[in-house]
Amino acid sequence: MRILLVEDDIALGEGIRIALKPEGYTVDWLQDGVSALHALTHENFDLVVLDLGLPRMAGLEVLAALRAAHNPIPVLVLTARDSTSDRIAGLDAGADDYLVKPFDVDELQARMRALLRRSFQRSQPLIVHGQVSLDPASHEVCYAGQPVVLQRKEYLLLHQMLCQPGKVHTRDKLVQVLYGWNEEVESNALDVHIHHLRKKLHPDLIRTVRGVGYIVDKAE
Repeated sequence: MRILLVEDDIALGEGIRIALKPEGYTVDWLQDGVSALHALTHENFDLVVLDLGLPRMAGLEVLAALRAAHNPIPVLVLTARDSTSDRIAGLDAGADDYLVKPFDVDELQARMRALLRRSFQRSQPLIVHGQVSLDPASHEVCYAGQPVVLQRKEYLLLHQMLCQPGKVHTRDKLVQVLYGWNEEVESNALDVHIHHLRKKLHPDLIRTVRGVGYIVDKAE
């Protein structure tokens, strides 16, 4: 899952990023509201962890702009403001959940998991492409009715491509989905994941578009 973390406290942001990475999340971290809104407008994320007290644009303004644009992405608000009126303001602006600082990282992760479960169950039905099926709610993948075990990045890659059959995905875009902005990536990492998917599912499922990237053709 790709998470956008928006937090201007360097120590807290780094702590959250480090805590989430071993849990299998791809975490992109920004420190001001303007950059966050720009990223959310131009890129795809599965969830936003959003501080309210941000420079350049307050978190509530970012949230209001998101909902005004009918962006349904789940938003977990972080704030030091613990009054009832502040909580109501955040929820009324479109937050899906609200966590007051200081907080326990285990609670943050539990709330994130709950939001992601609700989001996938609500908006993403079973994806079927030929003999391949992928369940976004359970992360289960089957081929010809038989379960297939995928590594996390293999699953993310397959999900990204099955959601848009017939679209050519550039190498840069796919690497960004898998690794985020700041992770070091070996030059052949994407090719290795593609190779594993072809081997586990079908050699013709993912087609190479030379010089551009990869595509899953539309099912006939």
